[in-house]
Amino acid sequence: MSDVVIGGDGLARPAWASVDPLLRDYYDTEWGMPVREEQGLFERLSLEAFQSGLSWATILRKRPAFRAAFDGFDPDRVASYDDGDVGRLLGDAGIVRNRRKVEATIANAAATIALRPDGGLAELVWSFQPAMTPTPRTHDEIPTTSPESVALARELKRRGFRHVGPTTMFALMEAVGIVDTHLVDSHRRGTSGVWRQDGSRA
Repeated sequence: MSDVVIGGDGLARPAWASVDPLLRDYYDTEWGMPVREEQGLFERLSLEAFQSGLSWATILRKRPAFRAAFDGFDPDRVASYDDGDVGRLLGDAGIVRNRRKVEATIANAAATIALRPDGGLAELVWSFQPAMTPTPRTHDEIPTTSPESVALARELKRRGFRHVGPTTMFALMEAVGIVDTHLVDSHRRGTSGVWRQDGSRA
């Protein structure tokens, strides 16, 4: 049994990426592809934190507004935000107006900068890549955490990051290719260049 849905284009996708054009395009072109540079990882870490308790479709629709509000998620610029910027962000209807998440994003920008002498955010996050990745055929077989996401969350918190729990970090790892949870029968399985179809490293 498999949970993939065959689209009008003949391609197999999970149900969450089979209807909404925005989610389908994100799934086909971006989700699970490797991100190995600081600003891209900081953006995705920030958006995963904002997504907590909300649907990913909500965050994806607001992503252009998030990028505008947070200066393209440039860690140096975000780390310099003051109380005035917090007020500006909390007044911006285009983003998710949550004070704790806004303040966490600013703190995480500073923590990202502090990582640079030790190799940087990308090096740290990718160091938690597992030896094997899941091989799910159904949605229920996709994990929501892993020993590596638990360890990553612990290390990031030690380094001063906020809103980086194990579930949020597993979602980040899925989004940036550190794990591959594409369903085995999906047309995207094994296309990242990081993982093979069978779950082994490429």
